[in-house]
Amino acid sequence: MSRDYEPQAGQWYEDLDNEEAFQVLSVDPDEEIIRIQWPDREIREIDLDQWNEMDLELTVPPEGWVDDVVEDDEEEDELDEDDEEDDDWDDDEDDDLDEDDDEYRDRE
Repeated sequence: MSRDYEPQAGQWYEDLDNEEAFQVLSVDPDEEIIRIQWPDREIREIDLDQWNEMDLELTVPPEGWVDDVVEDDEEEDELDEDDEEDDDWDDDEDDDLDEDDDEYRDRE
């Protein structure tokens, strides 16, 4: 027996008719539109009437699900920028060594 659930952003539900889980991303009460995301990352908008026709149960995210994909990409970008800064610093250090080598040779 299924229950009627109000759509709640961040909550996972299982569509019992299709045996598929999905996550509610957002709910727009003014437009009566619910944005949902399937585990394959496909995003779909459904209206409140469609929602109410679904046979749903609460569920948990699928195994291995990661919510913060965008943040992971941003973190990688930050790491790349840090690497570039480190590279610049290393280049400057190499230049200083080269200059020191020239001075050393000139003293001999």
